[in-house]
Amino acid sequence: MQELDDVKINFDSNGLWVLNIALAVVMFGVALGISLNDFKILFKQPKAVLVGVLSQFVLLPFITFCVVYIVKPQPSIALGMMMVAACPGGNISNFMTHLAKGNTALSISLTAFATFAAIFMTPFNFQFYGNLYPPTAQILKNVALNPFDLIQLVLMILGVPLILGMLLRYYKERWAIKLSKLLKPLSIVIFAAIVIIAFSKNIDVFNAYIHHVLILGIGHNILAILLGFLLAKAFKLSFLDQKTLAIETGIQNSGLGLLLIFSFFNGLGGMAILAAFWGIWHIISGLLLATYWSKK
Repeated sequence: MQELDDVKINFDSNGLWVLNIALAVVMFGVALGISLNDFKILFKQPKAVLVGVLSQFVLLPFITFCVVYIVKPQPSIALGMMMVAACPGGNISNFMTHLAKGNTALSISLTAFATFAAIFMTPFNFQFYGNLYPPTAQILKNVALNPFDLIQLVLMILGVPLILGMLLRYYKERWAIKLSKLLKPLSIVIFAAIVIIAFSKNIDVFNAYIHHVLILGIGHNILAILLGFLLAKAFKLSFLDQKTLAIETGIQNSGLGLLLIFSFFNGLGGMAILAAFWGIWHIISGLLLATYWSKK
């Protein structure tokens, strides 16, 4: 298993810059669809929003740490799990919630709020739990990860596009809506193309090592979905909100996770393979779950 930690994903600096830009454009496209009215739900449904934040930023990273501590996977895989758990909800969660006939307004509000919160919570959770577990702490020590560099990159990729997109939506709503219709699908296609190209360049690596993360990745994702659903149920939220929080907790922004892994860990084998597999699997699991709920 040690050789897995030594595997480096083939992804050059030019590809990294394109990934940076593509992810920023995706977030800008998401922001164009967010208005200040979407934040009103924070006051109309504060309980649902707080439960969503509790599920995503407090309990998921904690439970992930517990799973890592019990299962004791290879350190790089464990760190990949912590990275994914520390990321905010993925931008496709709104589409999944709509398909599942959940509370789309709550999903959009959670996406907006979580993206802002992630600027600080993602670096904090990753650093905190990564340093709490000795094997992963050793990796962090070896790469000499500066938490301020991590915050700076997350701010540039999430914060700046979100603020710019919302400002354009506020001052030029018609432009924003037209641009959003064009930019959202285009940016997601570009981002997906980059991931597919990167995957094709590393097909041998994935074929050789995917079995190391298959069960852990699927299990971790199912655990995240169940966490969101059962926590919402425990707090006696409506079935619509239960579906929404299940999807919001189970659909993570693994694209951001991959970007951070390539930027700070040079595409460390176990981390990158786990995050890449999660990125593929959570779309499959999300679509299956949303389709099932849409028919009920």
